[in-house]
Amino acid sequence: MIEVSTERLKQAVESQHGGRAVFVEWVPVKDVVQGKTVWEGLVHVFELEGHPSATRAYVWSCPIEGSDERLFHAVLHLGLIRSPLDAIRAVMAAERRATR
Repeated sequence: MIEVSTERLKQAVESQHGGRAVFVEWVPVKDVVQGKTVWEGLVHVFELEGHPSATRAYVWSCPIEGSDERLFHAVLHLGLIRSPLDAIRAVMAAERRATR
C-alpha cells in the first residue's frame, strides 16, 4: 500500500474546500457489507479553520487505475457525514451512482 504524506492530504483538503486544515489523527477504517470487506484503509482527520460551515474533514487517497497518479477524497463533516466510515460510504455511493 502506498502511503501519502499528511502534508499532501492537508493540501488536498485546503485546495478542495478552503480554510486551513490541521491534522488531528488517522483512523483505520474497514467497511464490511454482507461479510465482505468493500473498503479498508486509513482516513486522516483534519480540523478546519476558516471554513464557513464545517469544522472537520476526512481525507484519503486511492490509486487511479492505469496511472501513477492518485485520487484525493476530502469529505466534510456535515449533515449525515459524522465519521470516517460515513465519509467512505458516501464516496462509494457517489461512485456507484456515477457508473450507472
